[in-house]
Amino acid sequence: MPEAPLPPVADGPAVWTRPEMERDQSWIFRFTPSDLAELATATDALAARGLGPLEFGRDDFVLPTLGPKLVGLLHDIEYGRGFVLLRGLDVAAYDIDRLSLLYWGLGAHLGQVISQNSQGDLLGRVMDMEGGKYAGGGYYEQGVRGHRTNAFLAPHSDSSDVVGLLCVRPARRGGESWIASSIAIYNRIRSQRPDLLAPLFAGFRYDLVGKGRTADELTANRVPVYSWHEGLLSCRFNKQQIELGAARLGETLTDAQREAIALVEELAMSEELLLPMAFQPGDIQLLNNHTTLHSRGGYEDFDAPEKRRMLLRLWLNIPNGRPLAPDYADRLNTGGRGGVTKRL
Repeated sequence: MPEAPLPPVADGPAVWTRPEMERDQSWIFRFTPSDLAELATATDALAARGLGPLEFGRDDFVLPTLGPKLVGLLHDIEYGRGFVLLRGLDVAAYDIDRLSLLYWGLGAHLGQVISQNSQGDLLGRVMDMEGGKYAGGGYYEQGVRGHRTNAFLAPHSDSSDVVGLLCVRPARRGGESWIASSIAIYNRIRSQRPDLLAPLFAGFRYDLVGKGRTADELTANRVPVYSWHEGLLSCRFNKQQIELGAARLGETLTDAQREAIALVEELAMSEELLLPMAFQPGDIQLLNNHTTLHSRGGYEDFDAPEKRRMLLRLWLNIPNGRPLAPDYADRLNTGGRGGVTKRL
């Protein structure tokens, strides 16, 4: 019986390596003084009206010249290299309430904000809420989300088209953001271990680790790690959730399945593919979850609460975004591109 033909090689700007991105840093967008003035004016106008995040939309946050620039950046995130870093915002000029207004306004220009957790939060705070308790890992097993710890976070993608992180304060030491092209990883696997593509395309039942309607919910279907659909390759990956899902089902992953997910993680952390970013206050990182994996180094925080590491996070869906296969798009049992179910 003839072997099944290999799926195609992926190409385009979303296939990149660390050396390429270090040579060409056009992925860093620097706000101009005019951009910053528009952001301040739009934020002040909403604050004067007494509005908060969730209470206004794109048309209320007027950005005459920056708005069109954001549309161009969004196209680069969706169909280009898959990420951008916005730099130059002076977070010291804003208290946390006004900074949240500003960030929500930016998000409104980029897409539809979806919920990130079972409390229905749309604007999340990424900081160690556990007092260093899970610095060594093991947080998922205790029902704790990784962004609420100071632990190393392994390469993964989130359940939205785009994830946005605004750095309010970096850590005392560590906490770097690491990203890698999941599309470049696919090409490496196709070249080096084509036999491992089958389990990645077949997919896995993920443990939703508290992001479902119940605390112990699994994805209803097998979600592919890689999915070709209408000529585009997309990736959804979280090794820990895959392993926990199998354990909850009482299943043992096959050798091929274990090798496949281990290789994705290994390549994502390889020197050739992993691009490090040390956040500066005011940096805004925007990542396409379908083409980029992200991870984070463990960190040591300041003792004073007002100095501790804090990022603001948005999960965004892009209007008329890339087409996704149904079994890939439903990652949280809330339908295609659905957010986390809010529990009552």
